[in-house]
Amino acid sequence: MKPTEFSPDVIKEVDRQLDIISRGTVDLLPLDELKLKLARSIRDNTPLRVKQGFDPTAPDIHLGHAVCIRKLKQFQGLGHQIVLIVGDYTGLVGDPSGRSATRPQLEYEAILKNAETYQKQFFKILDKSKTEVVFNGDWFKKLEFAQVMKLAAKYTVARILERDDFAQRFREGSPISVHELLYPLMQGYDSVAIRADVEIGATEQKFNLLAGRTIQEAYGMEPQCILTMPVLAGTDGERRMSKSLGNYIGVDEPPREIFGKIMSIPDKQIADYFLLATDASAEKLDEVSRRLNDGRTNPMDLKRELGIMIVDAYHPSGSGAAASEEFTRMFSNKELPDDMPELGPGELRQLEIDASKVYLVHLLARAGLARSASEARKLIRAGSVRLDGEIVNDEDLEFPLERELVLKVGKRRFLRLRPE
Repeated sequence: MKPTEFSPDVIKEVDRQLDIISRGTVDLLPLDELKLKLARSIRDNTPLRVKQGFDPTAPDIHLGHAVCIRKLKQFQGLGHQIVLIVGDYTGLVGDPSGRSATRPQLEYEAILKNAETYQKQFFKILDKSKTEVVFNGDWFKKLEFAQVMKLAAKYTVARILERDDFAQRFREGSPISVHELLYPLMQGYDSVAIRADVEIGATEQKFNLLAGRTIQEAYGMEPQCILTMPVLAGTDGERRMSKSLGNYIGVDEPPREIFGKIMSIPDKQIADYFLLATDASAEKLDEVSRRLNDGRTNPMDLKRELGIMIVDAYHPSGSGAAASEEFTRMFSNKELPDDMPELGPGELRQLEIDASKVYLVHLLARAGLARSASEARKLIRAGSVRLDGEIVNDEDLEFPLERELVLKVGKRRFLRLRPE
């Protein structure tokens, strides 16, 4: 971007927007092209089209997914057009990024069901009235096979095999299915279909995002710029946040669950969570850094502030403070939560459980306190299940529901059992 091409006011606004856009990012490529796109957008009062795709291969969005969505929100706040692509067709392939084996293919109906949930959760962060949502099946369904061959001709197998995950699998002799090779081309064609100016993704998406530039150029378009965001570690502080790993914090979880999980993260993750999972200002981030290093601040105080901010981001204002107070009562004062789910004999019958002989493993699984009977047994073996304050050691425990009982699983899941 040549300084003489644009007015000082435009250049000043480009610098302001870049300061916001670049916060927390890993890559902004190519930076000069992005500056030029921003300058033209500001001068001509024409929003950039900022794209991200989501394959609805699971029903929930967690804070790890939200890292990129929050960056989209910043673009939206600067007046740019957000385009969310729901990958109903790319979801049939499954993104091979970071994978050591072929993903199992989902049924199309399962993908559509997950997509409904995704759309509700997107708008816990983004302004729905200012967001364009499209399904990539809208264009892939219409492509004839000759057009698919034309798309495939835009990229070489050698370039695709350059990517680390494919190269590793190829060296190891692990199978690579042909449909997986199509994935980056499909994602790139999404950028052609919606005429993307910028595409956002996690760092592992860098290859796919750059492929999009190549595909756009092959179709005669100005290539998109790419922005990558770091991967958020899960509550274990080591591995990427993932539902399958059990270290996730879902944006749709109750305030108590979100807050309690935030309080459990390792101290070393506090700064990253403030940066990547909240709207904290630059001044707040500097303050957090100072307090983490001053030797006087208790990290639990910062986690409490963090938990309040994150809960309030996904629930009504004040929910964070209420969750914090409840956490103090439950864990500092050893009290029970104000509200907890309850089951009586009628509800137990609906779960096919006999109140006169409650089989604990079935209760845990059917009441949603464990994902399966086998997980329920693991929780009992780990000493994570308490009945009226006593640790349960018997995996085959059965008991009659003759008085009110409180079942506790882990640190934050409770269930009250009523005899009538």
